[in-house]
Amino acid sequence: MHRDLEELRSQSPRPETPEPDSRQGRRNPPEAGVQLLDDDGAISAQLESCLKHIFAKYCTPKPSPAARKKGELLEPPEGAYLSPEGLDAWARDTNGAPFDQATKEEILEFMDVTEDGGLTFKGFMQVYQLQTENDEEETWRDLSAHGFDRTLKLVTSRREEVDVEPVPITEPT
Repeated sequence: MHRDLEELRSQSPRPETPEPDSRQGRRNPPEAGVQLLDDDGAISAQLESCLKHIFAKYCTPKPSPAARKKGELLEPPEGAYLSPEGLDAWARDTNGAPFDQATKEEILEFMDVTEDGGLTFKGFMQVYQLQTENDEEETWRDLSAHGFDRTLKLVTSRREEVDVEPVPITEPT
């Protein structure tokens, strides 16, 4: 979600005439078995699971330690939201830098937020709904930055916590 929302709306060379079987959110090869958007244009169940995991890494309150089973996707707790710090951390891990003030204001104005201005999971989904409708590849890049492959499976990445045995360093003789 790096670009301004209006910019995304005007980026397509022919936004009014999508190619057959190439609607945004449905361009993943059929053999992958997953799409970002379902046949009705809503976020697919597979993408929603990935977004819950990503959101849960940055939300307040944090998921309970029992919810962090090795190899399982995280689930945000009921009523969770992204605080300004959580929003900045998510943007930094996704795009390399926090959002500028104008983008933050746009998110707070148009997306679902708490009374105190925290981005809810519903608002997080709205961000990705809009982005995926306008620039599917941007969503795939975001997913990749958080460790998901093109089949929406979480794979080991530097952004995910991994249990690794320390390797002793030996000096050459």
